[in-house]
Amino acid sequence: MRQAPAAPPPFVRLAGHPVRWRLLVGLATGDHRVRELVDLVGQPQNLVSYHLRLLRDADLVTARRSSFDGRDSYYRLDLDRCRDLLAGTGASLHPALAVARPEAPRPDRRLRVLFACTGNSARSPVAEALLRERTGGAVDVASAGSHPAERTHPSAVRVLAEDYGIDVSGRSPQALDALDTHGFDVVVTLCDRVREVCPELPGHPRRIHWSMADPAPAGTPAPAADRAVRRAAREIDTRIGHLLHVLPTLEPTPDRKEPR
Repeated sequence: MRQAPAAPPPFVRLAGHPVRWRLLVGLATGDHRVRELVDLVGQPQNLVSYHLRLLRDADLVTARRSSFDGRDSYYRLDLDRCRDLLAGTGASLHPALAVARPEAPRPDRRLRVLFACTGNSARSPVAEALLRERTGGAVDVASAGSHPAERTHPSAVRVLAEDYGIDVSGRSPQALDALDTHGFDVVVTLCDRVREVCPELPGHPRRIHWSMADPAPAGTPAPAADRAVRRAAREIDTRIGHLLHVLPTLEPTPDRKEPR
């Protein structure tokens, strides 16, 4: 008879605490500030910070200073690490319970997703292009900026072409306030500044925040900008892989309009 392990796997012990589990569930939906997590779990900030530290020590959660308010931080959950740890946890109970990487199901209707950042020159157009590519055009995708730049960043154009075979050389940034915002199912903000100014859109679409620094601010030399945009694109691609599992679960927005 197989001998039982002396103690539950570390992920079970870590995630099994009620406060930490609620923090994990909250962060699985997107990046959040600590005061938002305090409201979510209904516990004092010092206790929430203690449990966040334990999650960070386990490399499940990372923190990044807000580009809107440097005194604040956004916390992010590493979903890929959670998946790997869950697979190991299941396998420790029975080999049949090892979790394989599942394929994302296709939505049963055509969805609309909006990516927003400040300049609409790097982060949001990269996200727009990658989601459109990964869904084969089955999702209607747009991107916009609160203060759009004059052109799509050359590094974004190069990285998408060289690494993903996607040509965006002909696109131009567009303004968030000039976009027809009716009928979006999801709005993903990719920078902390635009999260603060992005209005509530008609139909109250699902709001998700990915806290990402501007990979190539003005004055960044081209080689450094290419490297930074390439790193950002990899992170965005990973997050889109997770988003693909969320899209089929969404309910239609009340003012749903079919894309033209």
